[in-house]
Amino acid sequence: MSISLQKKHPKGLWVLFGTEMWERFNFYGMRAILTLYLVEALRIGESDVSIIYGGFLALCYLTPLLGGFLSDQFLGNRFCITLGAVLMAMGQFFLFYSASVFHDSQELSRSILWYGLFIIIVGNGFFKPNISSMVGSLYPPTNKNRLDSAFTIFYMGINLGALLGQYFVPLIGDVVVNGKRDLHAFRWGFFVAGLGMLLGMIIFTVLKNKFIITPEGIPIGGVPRESKNEDDKKEEITFSRSAIVMVTGLFLVLFLAFRYLLVGEIGFHHVGIGSLIKGIIYPLIYASGISLAVLILTDKSLTKTELQRILVIYIVSVFIIFFWAAFEQAGSSLTFIADKQTDRSILNWEMPASMVQIFNGVFVVLLALPFSALWDRMRSKGLEPSSPLKQAFGLFLIAVAFFIIAHNVKDLGVHGLLQIKWLVLLYFIMTCAELCLSPIGLSLVAKLSPQRYVSLLYGIFFISNASGYALAGSLGAILPATGDKYVKARELGIDLKGVLDKKITLTQEQILLFAHENIPTRYPTFVGFEIQSIYQFFMVFVVLCGIASIVLGLISPLLKKMMHEAKEF
Repeated sequence: MSISLQKKHPKGLWVLFGTEMWERFNFYGMRAILTLYLVEALRIGESDVSIIYGGFLALCYLTPLLGGFLSDQFLGNRFCITLGAVLMAMGQFFLFYSASVFHDSQELSRSILWYGLFIIIVGNGFFKPNISSMVGSLYPPTNKNRLDSAFTIFYMGINLGALLGQYFVPLIGDVVVNGKRDLHAFRWGFFVAGLGMLLGMIIFTVLKNKFIITPEGIPIGGVPRESKNEDDKKEEITFSRSAIVMVTGLFLVLFLAFRYLLVGEIGFHHVGIGSLIKGIIYPLIYASGISLAVLILTDKSLTKTELQRILVIYIVSVFIIFFWAAFEQAGSSLTFIADKQTDRSILNWEMPASMVQIFNGVFVVLLALPFSALWDRMRSKGLEPSSPLKQAFGLFLIAVAFFIIAHNVKDLGVHGLLQIKWLVLLYFIMTCAELCLSPIGLSLVAKLSPQRYVSLLYGIFFISNASGYALAGSLGAILPATGDKYVKARELGIDLKGVLDKKITLTQEQILLFAHENIPTRYPTFVGFEIQSIYQFFMVFVVLCGIASIVLGLISPLLKKMMHEAKEF
């Protein structure tokens, strides 16, 4: 298998494959245990944790805008990848220290955690757009029609790393002894994740000069003004002063508008980290994405074809938001459900709750090459769907996945346990959806972007991911109380259902007890509707992704025309 693939694809793809694999080991391993660490060790409420988690992921996909711009104009892909790797490893070691001192000082532990997450966010901003951009640079303009296949293989590297990280990090960091979670084990999970990032950096540093080169042997991804590779010498991007002023004003208006909408939605009944993130960071992400997308469109040097292709990237990016809003429930609400309301027994072994996410990585590794071969075979027969149509099908599949899981939790009540096989099926269908959407989107940006805007447009594409993660955090926060909350309330002598149904009024002392145990006192709401069950929670994603799938499918023929040279797409 590998021999035939290497005949078709440059060896540099496999170097980038290995580098990205260990970076994803680092990131997804940390992600698997992060929310449980916040809830169990730092005693932050699940609703706030969902928002923190969404904000963290969103910022990880906002900073690639800055990293992409600095790479295109000044630093080059190679330097940015190395810098990003160093910062992400450093951030993981900050998390290790945070998880080492939380018993001594919760305040110090939380402060160190915020610093660590911030460093990871900045590092990811340098790493993420540049390694994806280098995959596209390995292929000359005459061979861009094979990028869907190349990015699907690259995507397998991403998910092989995710698989390994989601197995070994929870195995080490999410340890349950005699029915009680060992909170000290979290630190070793973060430590192992940091070692994975260092290994990826070593692979890239040692092999980049030998294999990440053009067919003529010229290094790819050097400093733009010094590189001998003409593709690295991006045209200078300049915007008029009036355009910058206009877009700055647009950003401020959008930021205030989104902040007003989000603050109105959550009401700021208490000023906590979750409220701060949702009221400031989420509007920043939404406003930045729209404003910067508009800024590029003010470039009068864009030809009609370039403009239409950029618009296709923008339109597809909007629909991707709904996909990631559903998909990224894996690290928050689905992990909480796996932890509190799922029978995780497999052959007399109880799988750690944070490890359940591993099935996504398993299925990607198993299915990535078959999907790549499927696109190649369909292309050879003239039957390959357009990229937007592939993505519409991906949205449809994720809607189906959540409909199946919603049906299976409908009769669980608050104390029933979901069989793990249904979460396995959920991740299988979600993986098929992912392979129809995410690598295809990466490939689409590589094929449609004007050369001078490649990394910057990758940054904007990742902002759609960021917006999806922010939405995932907001939606994850509407997960209603799971069975353990009812048990805790009963231990306090209170019927939680009576409280939620407003049949029981709590005293001030009882309200404080509920707050200390992170027990909600009301049902969460979505667009004015109370979410009273997990079934209703999952149906929110069915509706959002189902509608997005239908709309994108209907406009796909128009988008195909706007891409031009449609045979390549």
